[in-house]
Amino acid sequence: MKKSHVKTAVAAAILVVCSGAHALTFNYTFTPTSTQADIDAFTAAGAIWSSYFTDDVTINLNVGTAALGAGILAQAGSTRTNVAYGSFRDSLVADAGSAADLQAVGTLSGGSSFDMLLNRTSNNPNGAGSATAYLDNDGDANNSSVWLTTANAKALGYTFSPAASDAQITFSNAFSWDYDGSDGIDANSFDFIGIAVHEIGHALGFVSGVDILDINSPPVNGPFLDNQFTFVSSLDLFRYSVASTALGVIDWTASTTDKYFSLDQGQTAIASFSTGRNFGDGQQASHWKDSLGIGILDPTAARGELLAITDTDLLAFDVIGWNVAAIPEPSTYAMMALGLFGIGAARRRAAQRRG
Repeated sequence: MKKSHVKTAVAAAILVVCSGAHALTFNYTFTPTSTQADIDAFTAAGAIWSSYFTDDVTINLNVGTAALGAGILAQAGSTRTNVAYGSFRDSLVADAGSAADLQAVGTLSGGSSFDMLLNRTSNNPNGAGSATAYLDNDGDANNSSVWLTTANAKALGYTFSPAASDAQITFSNAFSWDYDGSDGIDANSFDFIGIAVHEIGHALGFVSGVDILDINSPPVNGPFLDNQFTFVSSLDLFRYSVASTALGVIDWTASTTDKYFSLDQGQTAIASFSTGRNFGDGQQASHWKDSLGIGILDPTAARGELLAITDTDLLAFDVIGWNVAAIPEPSTYAMMALGLFGIGAARRRAAQRRG
């Protein structure tokens, strides 16, 4: 039988430092709503990421609990920064250390800009706000800058004020949480450490600017000019579809078309991404495709489910600038993807969303 967990009141904001030599370090500021169980479990989640990443950087996270939207377990709001594409690419090349890094940077566009498939903009040649994709290759703002979380930018050598927050992570107070997965997760509870790992993953850079396009397109909003969407993330530079691969560009459309993670300009589909809450599959694009067992950065979790980081998660973080202790070699990607999709086909998950 699972042991019970006692919640302890916290009278004031608490700062916890989790550090290690030559490894990712976290500074946590917990709000007064956080219990000791919250603090201990979240600190354990950070230690999991620190055990994988060898980057000597410090990430500042503000953590607490609150009432969130229906079905939302937790959410992360990351601080972001715009970086010139050429500068980003040079930083990624300088950071490359694994075989995956070298393959990934070798397929990035040279020069100061990159091209993409895009839709739903006011200057879409198929009509303002049209869902039909077009080739955006005019080199303006959205083609020449990359939108990074500051945590991801730190991994690439960019510097910020030491005290500046890199993300705000909030857990829902409406659910039952299990704080210790060593003996399994209670059937009626959610895996707190697993969800914390997921949310920290967003702060570290597992995000997609397609979500911005998805919420700024008619009839939800907009449409806006393409150069107003200067939100292509580091991960988006490895986001492809069959159509974009044929053109040798990334796919940055908000649509139901399958988008997948690829390190060779779309020739090899490693894993599928979610495609958008409004115009895609109903899940934020800043996730893996749901219910395929791809990794901890998929959009849902079930009660009683123990969550874990996979090699595919680590591969994604490796190629956007994090230094990972050990990841699969490029020759194993196709086999790894087939295995993951096979597992996912037999897996059913509850649709509890996490942001």
